[in-house]
Amino acid sequence: MGCCNKEQGLIAGAVIGAVVAILGGILFPVGDSIIKGTVDKESVIEPGTTAYDTWTSTGPPVYRQFWFFDVKNPLEVVQNGAKPEVMEKGPYTYRTRIYPRANITFNPNQTVSFLLPLNAVFEPAMSVGPEEDYVTSINLGVAGAYSLFPKGLHLFLNNLIKSSNSSLFQYRTVKELLWGYTDPMLKRTLGAFVPFNDTFDGFYTVYSGKEDISRVGIIDMWKGERSLPFWNDTYCDMINGTDASAFPPFLDKKKPLYFFSSDICRSVSASYEQSIDLKGIKLYRYTLLASTLASPTVNPDNKCFCTNPTTTRNCTLAGVLDIAPCKDLTPIFISLPHFLHGSPYLREAVLGLNPSEEHHKTFLDVEPTTGFSMRFAKRIQVNMMYGPSKVITILNKVQDYTIFPLLWMNETGELDQATADMFKKELISRIDMLETIQQVLLGLGLAVFALCLIGYCVVRRQRSKSGF
Repeated sequence: MGCCNKEQGLIAGAVIGAVVAILGGILFPVGDSIIKGTVDKESVIEPGTTAYDTWTSTGPPVYRQFWFFDVKNPLEVVQNGAKPEVMEKGPYTYRTRIYPRANITFNPNQTVSFLLPLNAVFEPAMSVGPEEDYVTSINLGVAGAYSLFPKGLHLFLNNLIKSSNSSLFQYRTVKELLWGYTDPMLKRTLGAFVPFNDTFDGFYTVYSGKEDISRVGIIDMWKGERSLPFWNDTYCDMINGTDASAFPPFLDKKKPLYFFSSDICRSVSASYEQSIDLKGIKLYRYTLLASTLASPTVNPDNKCFCTNPTTTRNCTLAGVLDIAPCKDLTPIFISLPHFLHGSPYLREAVLGLNPSEEHHKTFLDVEPTTGFSMRFAKRIQVNMMYGPSKVITILNKVQDYTIFPLLWMNETGELDQATADMFKKELISRIDMLETIQQVLLGLGLAVFALCLIGYCVVRRQRSKSGF
């Protein structure tokens, strides 16, 4: 009887272990469903959700750091046709995104519209010097007029340059070069970011995700239009993806992320590079590919961004984007800092450049479950172009077209510790707890089942040997 009772107990234990293991196994899909349902609900942009609370707040500090290219040999360039030699000077740091999204309006078609206020406040403690520091840089008025005036007006432009005592380079403060000064030749306000303070970017209209969470944050319209008016091409004028502050949840690292940047007047994509840890949170890092600014000979999709064959060497130049079509004809060329991923010609024309993947690439660190961007670095360089002229005196010695770097910007934001702790408590800890329960139940159940099954076999063998 003892052996029989022991066998029955072991069988019962094995059954219980199997049930516990099955329960643990069942919890995996059930737990995943619970997690997905919770994340889907909290990712919708509507009052009362985590996404909305995050979306409507100013969030962690966002900074714009500027490095200027200080010209060391301006006279040699003008008088002898020497290549300009530059030295990087910076950073000069400003806090931006001081105010939250404005004019938030919920629309009947499950979209929401808003404006992004633009302001910049100087941060002396994070800068190498005051805004009043001087830099020898390209003359914005002269370079701009040279790009816009046809050769038939070069004599007129030469007279303007002489009468205003202007030259190819100028000595200006950081504040003037960024936020504006009155140009003596053109009699208008010029600056790399004019106008900026107390202006707005948008209107943006994005999907709230209420009906389809896979579209949350996707831009429906920018400035009331579903496509851009700049490039005269269906592909290049597409507005794709989000504004990069967040993406639809449950990222698949095999698929790129798409976002639109008004700074460069186009949509771009970023691809998964690696998984990293930020304050105890696992993130996916996405970076821009070299093909983003590749020449049309390498990436045919970029052909519609090539609007000036003369300055782009018949559209073979890589690494720069002429954004004059979307900046009121201001002849600005955008690139990555130090012409990273650009044609060697760009770096050979200006001495002192040293591109680095580590310091000059653009990246997004995104939490894969929620799609929230937890850290980012948007790095772009502002350039202007000048070239030879037989009529304009200060350009007589110039040998070739030069795309000259004015400055490069690193716009960064990072999840603060308090928000990271809240995120881990509200989401990650619950997911971890659920996964732990699943694993404990499955492991304990399998262990009990295996031990009871082994015990049953041992008892049966002993009983067989004893003849009972």
